[in-house]
Amino acid sequence: MPNLLLVGPTNNGKSMIIERFRRQHPPSSEPDREKVPVVCVQMPSEPSPLRFYTAILSVLGAPLRPRPRLVELERLALSLLREVGARMLVVDELHNVLAGRGDTRREFLNLLRFLGNELRIPLVGVGTREAYLAVRSDDQLENRFEPFVLPFWEADDQARSLLASFAASFPLRKPSVIDTEDMARYLLARSEGTIGELAHLLTATAVAAVESGLETIDHRTLTMADYTGPTERRRAFERELL
Repeated sequence: MPNLLLVGPTNNGKSMIIERFRRQHPPSSEPDREKVPVVCVQMPSEPSPLRFYTAILSVLGAPLRPRPRLVELERLALSLLREVGARMLVVDELHNVLAGRGDTRREFLNLLRFLGNELRIPLVGVGTREAYLAVRSDDQLENRFEPFVLPFWEADDQARSLLASFAASFPLRKPSVIDTEDMARYLLARSEGTIGELAHLLTATAVAAVESGLETIDHRTLTMADYTGPTERRRAFERELL
């Protein structure tokens, strides 16, 4: 089956995209069963087939008995995924697979290949650049997963449209003109190009705008915002370690 690997930097909206897709394809109830077309599961921080199957069963609401065997979990997970009519399996935080030892990592990559063959449904892996490196270490998986990269934001029409949406969402008394090219360059440079940091910066600025009574996001309130970019936060932390 054709699979997808959604790759992008941390805090740039990958999980948000997956959550929106899941909401657009919600579970539905039938007289004798529940249908779950999109099953989303997070890769365990310490990956293993046992913990991964447990995560799938937890998402599906299946009861678990103490100390189950791997073969039982695998059989139950496959059975339930078929029973609920799963049409896509999304694995978030796929880069966590690199946290395992070499043999565990290989075992887990084999598990992904097994699931795709057994269920005959598309798999979607979501993660950072390290997720791509993990998949690329297996020739068969690399051929099956088509990478789709979410780049850092740049000061283009899409970014200005995003900024206009942000400006409209804040309940400020005065309009915030932040969708200009100059303002887009400034905001993206300060937030270092990720949507999560951009949201953090603009929210902090909106708070400063309300507290100061200026009621708008502009260069003045941006300087008043309680916000520090990721690079400066790392530098401050490293200085404290010295």
